[in-house]
Amino acid sequence: MSAPPEARTQDLPLRWGSHTSRVVGGAILIISGAVAAAGSDTFALWLLAAGVLAHVVGWCVMPSNGWRRVVAVTISTPAVVLLLTGPKFIGLLVLPYVAWLLVRHRPARSYPTVTFVVAAAVILPRIYADYNGMLPALSIESAVIFASAWAASVVATPRHSRRPHRDIS
Repeated sequence: MSAPPEARTQDLPLRWGSHTSRVVGGAILIISGAVAAAGSDTFALWLLAAGVLAHVVGWCVMPSNGWRRVVAVTISTPAVVLLLTGPKFIGLLVLPYVAWLLVRHRPARSYPTVTFVVAAAVILPRIYADYNGMLPALSIESAVIFASAWAASVVATPRHSRRPHRDIS
């Protein structure tokens, strides 16, 4: 007895837009909203509001089942707002990463990639303890998140759909 086929976001029927444009547009809104929210302060609360709005809209644009997007917004938005406190809370970026895996319909075998994000989140606040280290800490954590998301997509791709390697010898 074989396992049931895994749902893929590419196979979901969309009411508007293309899969690629919604993933790219949603990711841009999610990331830029998080950066704007993290970069705001008491003198630029409008930036926080705009960032949170962009972040939420980005999750809503992503092609996925509706309940997955609601969970993503629910766990990701507070984590992004708490980044205002500095690098000591950079570990909360694990939540938007898990939300990404959920919204992208990644199978359970891709979830161990969370360990890379957690490891960086444990190490970075020890190196960048002050708020003035937020930019490098956020940059490094973002790079780890992007690499982990790529690894999760590779792990999630069934072997039979990967391109075969050609021997060039």
